[in-house]
Amino acid sequence: MSNMNKTVIRTMELLYLFTDHAELTFQEIVELSGMPKSSVYRMLLSLEEMKFLEKKEDAKYRLGTIFLTFGRLVSSRMNIRQIAEPIMRQLHSEEHQAVNLAILEGDEAVYIEKIDEFQKVKLYTSVGRRSPLYGGACARAVLSFQSDQFIEQYLERVELKAYTNNTITDRQQLLASIEEAREKGYTISKSELENHTASLAAPIYNSDGKVIGSLSVAGIEIEFSDRAIEHLSKKVKIAAQKISEEIGYEKK
Repeated sequence: MSNMNKTVIRTMELLYLFTDHAELTFQEIVELSGMPKSSVYRMLLSLEEMKFLEKKEDAKYRLGTIFLTFGRLVSSRMNIRQIAEPIMRQLHSEEHQAVNLAILEGDEAVYIEKIDEFQKVKLYTSVGRRSPLYGGACARAVLSFQSDQFIEQYLERVELKAYTNNTITDRQQLLASIEEAREKGYTISKSELENHTASLAAPIYNSDGKVIGSLSVAGIEIEFSDRAIEHLSKKVKIAAQKISEEIGYEKK
């Protein structure tokens, strides 16, 4: 086992002490962990610096508020996945196209669920994969329904890079696509992230009325004719609305 692995394991052992104790002094941590004082001291400094631990005025340590942030993220992702899964499965069984669920994380969309039992074509999407918000229908559905201020600031800090010949890398073209998405209530992409594929997506709103993710169907580009898009757009918007409502969104 490498020294790095040993350090990580020891650090986790130290953090686990706080599952049974709300607060601990330096000496209590040393005694409970059985580690040398010098090692505990170094780890505590690092954990404090990274906000995993906080030291109170009475010199006692407790878990940092960063765990609340992680806890909220895990909870929200689990909730939306659990809520979305049966809705996604029904859409997949009806349309036989891959169905994807993505959420907003920083300047990217992260795919957190995918159902493709009837659609085995190679697609860009896979659970855990990230996509730039400007690239592909699923991510652009998340971007398009953010505030104008969010979009303006996003465009100032992000470089529009090409993944394929069809990736939108022109600012004005992207803004036009966003405007069209807002009018229609969905986004469409063809061969933007993976050649010969297409995707159609609709936004998912949370209880605060903010777009936190999107639902999409994806498959072979040739199957996404104008007639198919008209049909799929209705189905995807209805499914995305169901998910939004079940996580607390109330349309005004």
